Amino acid sequence: MAMSWDPFRDLDRLAASMIDSSRGPRMMPIDLHRDGDHYVLSADLPGVDPGSIDIDVDGQLMTIRAERTLRNDENVRWLVHERPSGSFLRQLTLGEGIDTSGISAHYDNGVLSVIIPVSERAKPRKVEVRSAAHDVVTPEVTSSGS
Repeated sequence: MAMSWDPFRDLDRLAASMIDSSRGPRMMPIDLHRDGDHYVLSADLPGVDPGSIDIDVDGQLMTIRAERTLRNDENVRWLVHERPSGSFLRQLTLGEGIDTSGISAHYDNGVLSVIIPVSERAKPRKVEVRSAAHDVVTPEVTSSGS
């Protein structure tokens, strides 16, 4: 029995498995930058119901989940269906210098923005430098009863 190998068929299978939402949650593209004393994470989630967005912080792990549901109309016959639907997931490990209790988020125009504050102990600070001439310690003189 002769079998032919088609590399494009294998690539198509790989691409289809990456697009298939039944295989698990998808990654969401993010941008992350520091702005003064906080970090700003922006995640593209167009078409997601804001009520489906869930952000959990467990120790140093932040998990963002969201759901985009497919239009479920029996009379619809799809001609092109390129926008992914299903679950989206992103996990980030937060550094030690993060104030996890102060994390806030808002969703506007398809973009989720998460504000991650830097903790007070991790903020830059000035250290006072003292010299020995200014730190003269005067010994206490105790008098003995005479």
